[in-house]
Amino acid sequence: MKLLALDTSTAACSVALWDDGRVHERFELGEQHSHRILPMIEALLGDAGLHLADLDALAFGRGPGSFTGLRIGASVVQGLGFAADLPVVPVSSLAALAQGEPQDRVLAAMDARMNQVYWGVYVRDARSYPRLVGSELVAAPADLPAPQGAGWWGAGSGWDLYAEQIPARWPGQVRGWTARCFPHARDVAILGAAGFAAGEALPAERALPVYVRDDVAKKKAADC
Repeated sequence: MKLLALDTSTAACSVALWDDGRVHERFELGEQHSHRILPMIEALLGDAGLHLADLDALAFGRGPGSFTGLRIGASVVQGLGFAADLPVVPVSSLAALAQGEPQDRVLAAMDARMNQVYWGVYVRDARSYPRLVGSELVAAPADLPAPQGAGWWGAGSGWDLYAEQIPARWPGQVRGWTARCFPHARDVAILGAAGFAAGEALPAERALPVYVRDDVAKKKAADC
């Protein structure tokens, strides 16, 4: 099975190819995802000697994350899906963060601006995929719900900003955190392939971003 994955939800822009269990990725940091993403996809497929028509499915980081980045990712994957008649698997960007960490218990936190973070609590299941405990949310660090038990590991840009505030509320529960950690398309590809095998693929027109912070999404849409 061949699946193309992308993630543009943060300051990182990445694309990856799942090729029967092997994963190849291109990853760049910086702005202008709208200018980077298509050349990166073209180069990745070219390196593999593949065309869109050779793929079985697409996957993308559906959010939460940067409003503009999520719109870019959803638009690109919709366009590719329509062009090649390919199904699409949406993957949580927070779950991709957790998948990228070699830990069993991950507290994924991404900068949500406005002194808040996007938050997800993940525990690896029997297949070693991160399983969401509770629901994704957006909140100030002081308002985050306490995780159950100890042995947690932090990942994501929210920890870069609030590493002193978050674990201080739960003494002894957080072992550490990974600095400068972003969602990677390779992890979107891994989770996307699993989702495709589980029958979670959608038609391209249903490949929509998930903002979590609905009020911001609605305000920006009204301003367009």
